Amino acid sequence: MTSSDDVGIPDVHVDGDAHAFDPDAVPMMGTGWGTEVASFTIHRFGCLDVNGDLHGPVPPFARNRNEMIALYRAMVLTRAFDEKAVVLQRTGRLGTFASSLGQEAVAVGMGAGMRAEDILVPSFREQGAQLWRGVRPLDLLLYWGGDERGSDFAGPVEDFPICVPVGTQAAHAAGVGLALHLRRESRAVVCALGDGATSRGDVYASMNFAGARRLPVVFVVNNNQWAISVPRTAQTAASTLAQKAVGAGIYGEQVDGNDVIAVRARIEAALERARSGDGPTLVEALTYRLADHTTADDASRYRSDDEVSEFWRYDPAARLRAYLTAAMGWRPEDEQRLLAECRDLVDAETEAYLATPPGEPADMFDHLFATVPPTLMAQRQAAQARREHHG
Repeated sequence: MTSSDDVGIPDVHVDGDAHAFDPDAVPMMGTGWGTEVASFTIHRFGCLDVNGDLHGPVPPFARNRNEMIALYRAMVLTRAFDEKAVVLQRTGRLGTFASSLGQEAVAVGMGAGMRAEDILVPSFREQGAQLWRGVRPLDLLLYWGGDERGSDFAGPVEDFPICVPVGTQAAHAAGVGLALHLRRESRAVVCALGDGATSRGDVYASMNFAGARRLPVVFVVNNNQWAISVPRTAQTAASTLAQKAVGAGIYGEQVDGNDVIAVRARIEAALERARSGDGPTLVEALTYRLADHTTADDASRYRSDDEVSEFWRYDPAARLRAYLTAAMGWRPEDEQRLLAECRDLVDAETEAYLATPPGEPADMFDHLFATVPPTLMAQRQAAQARREHHG
């Protein structure tokens, strides 16, 4: 690991009136044709290689067997949940679902790097972080099953619900960061984005605003190489997504997104800077989507089986399991016990989901607004009346 301060993008400290005009700070004409006025470097961080071996300085928690098992359990649970959700969708008992197969280390590392009081603003593939932070599988199943009650989770009540529109959550995160800043609260926001979202203007506008106001926001780009059917290479000419932070004047770095140790360490470092008033960070987590974009997608139309097979070599769960086995005495019987435990938990939560009575049609109104506006009240009443008429 490189130190948390060695991120390659110089910090910006504002003294006095942040809006005061300083003529000496403006590169005026007459300083020389072609004078270099700025440069940047993007660093990539990693701890655990594809064989499960540690390299370089590592965070202390990487030597703690209990903490490593907790991270591994979270990834195994996330994968067990995804497997069950896909089965439920294929059998008509769940709506369209987005699997995180192959990307579990990003979400789990992100969740593990946060404090309980921090706020998660997710996209739609962060179930690993949500489960780590206390959201029940039942809640997630209710959400993907179309039940509004699924977003009313009892765990991290200030975390935002799943966001399916691409990139809009970045503006929400900047707004939350502004609120924390104005309240002088020692908390921070983690905003999860996909690689495709970084090509949207509202994401850049949010980063620019967060940078200008030095807000406590960490933008985590889950770069799984595909924005639905569009490859990362066709989305942008930038050599990295992390360098998009440069235009917003904030820190930008890459991390091996299949290395849960490195992801957690970099998120912890970024959040510490955010809480200390040092502004936002953009962390690009390099990973690969092994599943279809969602259950409504057929990825074989736009990428080859050979490509997917190649990326199975980087499976984050297998990588951490190899480390546990070689360095921490993880045994086959431990593996079987953990798999059974996670599957039993998911099965029990699935039964609870299937046994949950359907909600009322009025829920789609009542869970959208604190007070239903008059323009929608008539629709709400009509929907409820139709429900009562048909039983």
